[in-house]
Amino acid sequence: MNRFWAAVTVSEFGTQVTTLAMPLFVLVTLNGSATDVGLLNAARWAPYLLCGLLAGALIDRWRRLPVLVTADLGRALLLGTAALFVRDLTLLLVIMFLVGLLSLGHDIASQSFLPRLVDRSRLPQANARLAQTGSAAAATGPLVGGGLVGALGAPLSIVLDAVSYLVCGLLLATLKTAEPPAPAKRGTIREGLAWVYGHPMLRPLALNTHAWMIFSAAAGAVYVPFALRVLGLSPFELGATLAAAGVGGVLGGAVSTTVAERLGLGRSAVTARFLPIVAFGLIAVSDGWVMAAAGQFLFWFGISVESPSTIAFRQAVTPDRLQGRMNATIRSLNWGMVTIGAPLGGLLADTAGHRVALGVATAGFALTAVTFACSRFRFASVHGGLPVAAQ
Repeated sequence: MNRFWAAVTVSEFGTQVTTLAMPLFVLVTLNGSATDVGLLNAARWAPYLLCGLLAGALIDRWRRLPVLVTADLGRALLLGTAALFVRDLTLLLVIMFLVGLLSLGHDIASQSFLPRLVDRSRLPQANARLAQTGSAAAATGPLVGGGLVGALGAPLSIVLDAVSYLVCGLLLATLKTAEPPAPAKRGTIREGLAWVYGHPMLRPLALNTHAWMIFSAAAGAVYVPFALRVLGLSPFELGATLAAAGVGGVLGGAVSTTVAERLGLGRSAVTARFLPIVAFGLIAVSDGWVMAAAGQFLFWFGISVESPSTIAFRQAVTPDRLQGRMNATIRSLNWGMVTIGAPLGGLLADTAGHRVALGVATAGFALTAVTFACSRFRFASVHGGLPVAAQ
């Protein structure tokens, strides 16, 4: 687990630099617009919508560690090429689609590999540890990224992410975890869909999160152009607001397991879904980096309270032979919603204004929070260290 965690840590820190640098690369280096940033996000996440279900079925037939290594090395090559040689938006979108395709395989394999790496009773703690790592990277990566973009420019900052993927892939290649052989009977995509959308708890969790992701993607696509062009923040100030998001994520991950055990997993997840309403409400009316930072803090605190427990719940109630398809079904459609929300958010910002776009996203967060609170998932709970579905 420690070597796996180290590999994830290196990759997460590099990714957070690119999270800031890539939109700036489009806006500054390519002289793009908010719509272009939305298209960039859509290209990055389109493979989840187009190929996610197939990827899940394939990963359930393969050993998962080689998939992780291949995806990291491939992303290193693609991002390095984009940063150093690409100055055309169309070509950049093609490369980001390929990066997204490799990320799809990596994400599904990673979440499906974890139950083979640790006992199921330790899944909530393991997921919380990984979430805290991601949040710590989010707390420092954008801040460092803002300084790097200011000092080196966006292209060279992206190269650092490429190097982080290379290091991650090499670390994972040294793991000696034994994996069972592929099942003799090959599972189908339909079986994975039936498991997720036929399960009394996974169904409301998946459907509500799909809808939530549309509004999150819209808000995410608008935020960087809003910060730069409406609030007038410098790259370093923008990085500071995103660093506040990381601090919120670290704190949320730190209390996630405790909150789920005391409130009940379902109630803690429902409560966390209400925080984005306040978060992006603050951002929409902000006039400087302080309120924007506060909004980012609350947004990621809520995500990090909910995410480790709900991911552990999914892993714990799903048989090993269905892990890839379960994760692919939920994640591919979740992130596939970015292909809808991100372009719509960017287009709305360019036509009606950035604050209007953020207000619409905030209203969407309210709608999904209320419907989630009314769903059966609010009865999900944790017993004996394992998430279980209430009958």
